[in-house]
Amino acid sequence: MKFILKAAALWPLAILLSLSLSAQEKPNIVFLFADDAGYADFGFQGSKTMITPNLDRMAKQGVRFQQAYVSHPTCGPSRAGILTGRHQNRFGFEENNVPGFMSAVSAADNEEMGLPLEEKTMGEYMKSIGYRTGYFGKWHQGGADRFHPLQRGFDEFFGFRGGARSYFPYEKTPAEVQNKLERNFGNFAEHEGYLTDVLGAEAADFIDRHQKEPFLVFLAFNAVHTPMDATPEDLAKFPQLKGARQQVAAMTLALDRACGVVLDKLEELGLAENTIVVFSNDNGGPTDRNASSNYPLSGTKSTYLEGGIRVPFVMRWPARLPAGTTYPQPVSTLDLLPTFYAAGGGSVEDIKDADGVDLTPFLTGEQFGRPHKTLYWKRESRAVVRDGDWKLIRYGDRPAELYYLPEDESENKDLASAHPEKVRKLYKMLFDWEMTLERPRWLLGRKYEGMDVKRSDTYRDQSKLFAEERN
Repeated sequence: MKFILKAAALWPLAILLSLSLSAQEKPNIVFLFADDAGYADFGFQGSKTMITPNLDRMAKQGVRFQQAYVSHPTCGPSRAGILTGRHQNRFGFEENNVPGFMSAVSAADNEEMGLPLEEKTMGEYMKSIGYRTGYFGKWHQGGADRFHPLQRGFDEFFGFRGGARSYFPYEKTPAEVQNKLERNFGNFAEHEGYLTDVLGAEAADFIDRHQKEPFLVFLAFNAVHTPMDATPEDLAKFPQLKGARQQVAAMTLALDRACGVVLDKLEELGLAENTIVVFSNDNGGPTDRNASSNYPLSGTKSTYLEGGIRVPFVMRWPARLPAGTTYPQPVSTLDLLPTFYAAGGGSVEDIKDADGVDLTPFLTGEQFGRPHKTLYWKRESRAVVRDGDWKLIRYGDRPAELYYLPEDESENKDLASAHPEKVRKLYKMLFDWEMTLERPRWLLGRKYEGMDVKRSDTYRDQSKLFAEERN
């Protein structure tokens, strides 16, 4: 409560700052994007185990969001929503673009598994208003050439097209293009050193080279996604941990270090004041795969419990936003594109059928209320609607569940039987929304759907996981 009151007291100051800076140049934009990180696995989220000084400092200098959501609990669809500002289910990107996990439908094959070409991306929108755009790291929006970042509005690219790869250089060049490290288009060569560090250095170099013009940096780390690769030096910082938990702690340390390289570059060049920096994650942590912690939330990646869809989220913009504050209302990563585009001088109305909103006026106190009264999620028969503070989860193999989140963010008290009228209302809202969506381009393979439902049951309560770290 103290944080919220402190934030409210600073909103008038933020409004004065925004008015005095209204005529200044376009802000630079840096998006620091983690992969498969746990909700609790950062110092600014309360972890006493993880070492994240750079991101903790950034949180103290900006706004920490208490209820930030992704639009899907897995990598590819979540990223498709961020890049377009539209719920990816609206254009049939309901599932991940990983051949082998999918069942082809709608006459689409593996070659079609990418962000549809008719969808305009963040890179294209920001270029249209004068930004230099760079994409670094994991793409995961299609491996074919026509889906390449340089074909989708980004001026420069350094990373890989697929969903995961080694953090260390391959001794033998991978056969599949998705796993190859690539500079711009078709220039394949392995890096030297540890990939997380290399990505941070590449993004900082881009900032250095384009410091005289407004830029967008989309830095999509593959950390802390599997494989569980960490350097011996980073592992040595966590002698009290074992196994995958030690590995994820070491990988998180490297992630924070790379973010620090980018943040330090902004300070060095005198750009920090008028640069929007956002840190977030693509979905909940997959506790069963990388020992990430989503405490106090239930669930993991691929589930629609809060631990699958609620993520860490920090925004820093010293020129306009008050430092050291929290924002309590639900927001979505779909809001990133509208927020960036509006900050750069564009009109949100120009974004085709946007589902996201510009967050800035809500953060400065120029606009009150919730950015989103209702949020939706869907994956085949499983689907969710959050209306206000009520959340309905629909399953394909059991009755729907109902939760009142202000009193039960861990989702331990199913209220469906106590509020049947609320269940009916939310069920209808969900059905009406589904009628507006495109047919899915692909469907998840049956065995993987079963694995995801099992995750929901297995990780209902994370309170006993890694409990010794919280004592």
